[in-house]
Amino acid sequence: MEHPDKTCLVCGRRISWRKKWERDWDSVRYCSSACRRHRADPVDAQLEKAILEKLSARAGGASICPSEVARDVGGEQWRDLMERSRQAARRLVASGDVEITQGGSVVDPSTAKGPIRIRQVR
Repeated sequence: MEHPDKTCLVCGRRISWRKKWERDWDSVRYCSSACRRHRADPVDAQLEKAILEKLSARAGGASICPSEVARDVGGEQWRDLMERSRQAARRLVASGDVEITQGGSVVDPSTAKGPIRIRQVR
């Protein structure tokens, strides 16, 4: 039986099926105990909303950097929100709202390393 991959509710990374989850696969929602402890909070929702708003204000096909969103939401403490901004982008990829690119090409958000850009789905 084929088990489809899932997306972690916190970090947006892909969760691949594992034998140890065989009985509980339907209830798996988090990729790790760290994500299970963190859970999504209002700041995460604010980051997702800011990404969508910034993209809708840009010309079609234009992209944004996660740091732009972190600066808007976090103010002086924006660096603390960089990883959470990337996580918000990955969650939006899973919902089909945006895509993540590197060098102009769409990449898998679960494996992307280094600088990324976010754009609306074409």
